[in-house]
Amino acid sequence: MIQRFYNSHTIFVIVILILCIYACDSRKDKTEKVFIKGVYGDPGTLLEAGYRFDELGMNAIFVRSYSLDDELYVAAREQGCRIFVEFPVLLGRQFLENNPQCLPIENTGKPSPPADWFMGICPTCPEFKEDRRQYLISILNRFEVDGVFLDYLHWHAQFETTDPILPETCFCDRCTGLFSEEYNIDIPGDSIPDISEYILSFHEAEWRDWRSSILTGWVTDLKQILKNHQPESMLGLFYCAWYPDDYDSALYRILGIDIDDFVREADVLSPMLFHHMKGRPVSWVGEYIIWLDSLAYTVSPGNESEIWPIVQAHNTPDEVSPEVFREAMLQGISSPAGGIMMFSDRALLDDPRKIEIMRELYTADDIRASSYTHQ
Repeated sequence: MIQRFYNSHTIFVIVILILCIYACDSRKDKTEKVFIKGVYGDPGTLLEAGYRFDELGMNAIFVRSYSLDDELYVAAREQGCRIFVEFPVLLGRQFLENNPQCLPIENTGKPSPPADWFMGICPTCPEFKEDRRQYLISILNRFEVDGVFLDYLHWHAQFETTDPILPETCFCDRCTGLFSEEYNIDIPGDSIPDISEYILSFHEAEWRDWRSSILTGWVTDLKQILKNHQPESMLGLFYCAWYPDDYDSALYRILGIDIDDFVREADVLSPMLFHHMKGRPVSWVGEYIIWLDSLAYTVSPGNESEIWPIVQAHNTPDEVSPEVFREAMLQGISSPAGGIMMFSDRALLDDPRKIEIMRELYTADDIRASSYTHQ
């Protein structure tokens, strides 16, 4: 009896030890992931100016799809950089020149004008959806990349300002027809203003839900293309870094972003933490990262997306001083972030002091130590 107990107890202890070792190894793997240190935009301009990515401490580039060519690809690989391609999703200006049927329509019945510099598009336009699918496939057929980061991922609006432009779209016949079919709702009215008034008065909750499902559908469709062509590549999402209740819940209500869906689908979340453009204190950068990490754990415990914020270096609406840029970087590299990049290469070249700040942080033996010291 004693011997059996001893044997059972021994086995129990061994099992616990194995589980502890496994758990420690899992935590070790998580903490030992390489911290991503990149630049967003057209990083090839840094090479043209005489810099080297590795000498600047970079181990990644985040390059606009139209800026990636063979020369930049080879140089980045030779200098030890992972290559992530920015992919413009719902940026519609060029496509709309020859496809007016894809214009986003406001509740007034009129096409929505450009929101400042940004021109979105109707997300249900099938011709545009096919155009984006084929464009992504062409990139993946040409380049083997480490990831694709979806950008302009929202219904038509402008959020990179303290005074966002938030039109009610899209009430084209295609959108309202799809909505009616999805929810089996008979929508009365002969004009777009009448139809939109009925929807927003009696079926607003369903309308907002449907709009977010359309946006999430874009993410899942493009993710499937990526994983089918390059299974090991990561899916990243650039998105508007508002809290859910900001601007009367405009993140979900107008932009159509269900942040929980983004957490579930993305390998990497890259909130656009442009503090100066949005009139926020620089401390907001670190605060938002902590909030997002907590949300990711709640939504998808054990399978959380990585968080690689993109912070502001460029001088909009006025100067971001080198000192403030350094603070934004320090906030951005703080735990639990697993990487960082800044917008953009041009802002660095316009002020070489910012390049030196980036180099100092990126070449540190432990990039996180700078953040800890700062705190």
